[in-house]
Amino acid sequence: MTANDTAVPAAAPTPLTLDRLSELTAKVAEEVRQGLHEIRFDAENRWSVRLHADDCTDVWLISWTPDQSTRLHDHAGSLGALSVVTGELVEHYWGGGLRERTLAEHEGGRFPLGHVHDVINTSDRPAVSVHAYSPPLTAMHYYEVTGDSALRRTGSILTTDPEPDVPVLESVPAAEGAAR
Repeated sequence: MTANDTAVPAAAPTPLTLDRLSELTAKVAEEVRQGLHEIRFDAENRWSVRLHADDCTDVWLISWTPDQSTRLHDHAGSLGALSVVTGELVEHYWGGGLRERTLAEHEGGRFPLGHVHDVINTSDRPAVSVHAYSPPLTAMHYYEVTGDSALRRTGSILTTDPEPDVPVLESVPAAEGAAR
């Protein structure tokens, strides 16, 4: 270990820290601004492409047209970070209640284990962001805020895609023979 490495507790799910993930997304966001990565926009669904994948990390480029959003979710056992390349995104996140922050161009966010959030483009122009997950994304859990302002998990999916096509989880039939 060198003096520049940050020690990670043995129980951490990855050798990468949130600081390193933030540095990585900021670096890749600058590459995108320099035109080194193609961007597409889709008014129907958020567009995404994986830019990098290895045993410790995956990095995604995601575009957002106005009003596109995720559902309230976490990244299961992965840490995460994002950097806004262009435009601005609003993050609604759980912190003892639903809170909000705006992430403008050149700004970013970090997602420790258990971070529950929803991201939306509330502006009238497209936005682009870079996301990194470590270990690479394998599952997402979805949530709702109940009438008594509590957080309730509504379902989970296995995925390697930060933009999965998520059905209405309550209406998904149980697999035949699955425990109920």
